[in-house]
Amino acid sequence: MQIDKTKELETKGIGTLLLAYAIPSVVSQIISSIYNICDRIFIGHGVGALAIAGLAITMPVMNIIHAFGALIGVGAGARMSIVLGKKDVNWAENILGNSFIFTIILGSIVMCFSYLFLDKILILFGATADTVSYAHEYMVIVLPGMLLTTMAFNLTSLIRATGYPFKSMIILGSGAVLNIGLDALFIFVFRWGIAGAAWATTISMAVATVLSMIHFLRRDSFIRFRRHGFKLKGYIFKNIFMIGMSPFLMNVAAAGVVAILNSQLIKYGGDMAVGSYGITNSYMNFMVLLILGVCMGMQPIAGYNYGAGHPDRLRRVFVLTMEVCVVIGVVASVLGCAFPRYISMAFTTDGTLLDISQMALPLLSVMSPLIAFTIVNSNFFQSIDKPWIAIVTSLSRQVIFLVPMMFLVPLFFRDLGYDSLMGVFAACTVSDVFGALLAFVLLLTQRKVFKQQM
Repeated sequence: MQIDKTKELETKGIGTLLLAYAIPSVVSQIISSIYNICDRIFIGHGVGALAIAGLAITMPVMNIIHAFGALIGVGAGARMSIVLGKKDVNWAENILGNSFIFTIILGSIVMCFSYLFLDKILILFGATADTVSYAHEYMVIVLPGMLLTTMAFNLTSLIRATGYPFKSMIILGSGAVLNIGLDALFIFVFRWGIAGAAWATTISMAVATVLSMIHFLRRDSFIRFRRHGFKLKGYIFKNIFMIGMSPFLMNVAAAGVVAILNSQLIKYGGDMAVGSYGITNSYMNFMVLLILGVCMGMQPIAGYNYGAGHPDRLRRVFVLTMEVCVVIGVVASVLGCAFPRYISMAFTTDGTLLDISQMALPLLSVMSPLIAFTIVNSNFFQSIDKPWIAIVTSLSRQVIFLVPMMFLVPLFFRDLGYDSLMGVFAACTVSDVFGALLAFVLLLTQRKVFKQQM
């Protein structure tokens, strides 16, 4: 018997719904973040400091690949929620089938392109003679795993949108837990080095993808794979593309910005500065993933009620999500500023890495509440089919403000007699402030979505 679990999105209390949807998403993000952190800890202690720097070089490349997954996954999930709010099941199944095909096509193209120009891409993003071998060895194995990762991300997003947040958590969580176990086995027992981490990722994501597909193959699933859903339709691609463009550009921009940032870090601090950024960025990613987890819980609720025409419920889920995420940002800021060295020691015992990380972490984490404010705004407008507001909000902090600041602030610090390397990290702090201000202005221009019947 098919059960439509999405009806509760317009009947249950907003607090109850956000709790039911956000907790599984947050748990998934925590497990994924723990996996990312363990990946770096295992590589740092099992392979070495240069291997961490090599892994840091792969991050922007992987962000670009993830961007294509987000283009489909986020766009499909948000559009699915809106369509289900309109009670159009046929359209929802078209989104499921079309997004599956789009993910395979785009993922395969990106994977082939990456293989053809891998070394050139890695050097473009800051790999040096000492780190390129580690980065190359990792990427050659992990690229097929990235295709599986984007597929798992896409399908679990749709599982959540169709009323199964707990199942989505179980699937993503099982993949991450398996990844951690395989990491330890391949790196410390089999001694496969950084290649072990890559194999762990590929195998675990294959498992998550299979589990996701099984959900939509079941006959009792409310939304499932049907023949008509696999007929490619231009309007479906346009719907997905427009909403997914925000996270896509954000991920691509992040990759480009990291390439510039790595260049500046090498200029003022060398490979160890890049490695230190990899450590501090792991901590910041943990905070961001928690916030994104809450936003992932918000997305089906906001999208469904936007499609169903309930502006009051839309306002309540936005306010509650903002309150929760800003609190997360405050906690992250306090811990990052108060205990930078202790946090860094979890990743490495190298004295140089610790010294740079101790300086960098407070600068990167101090504006975490403002980062939370910006992220919630971007994800909310993305959820209610206002992609251009989401795009400007998300890109402002990472591109519009950060890129020029990475060149100007180090020079300003040098002129004041401070370390220019500190200025590179401080550029992130300054851009966080300006990004939040712009997000606030854009929010004021969209107040009508909380008042009028849609």
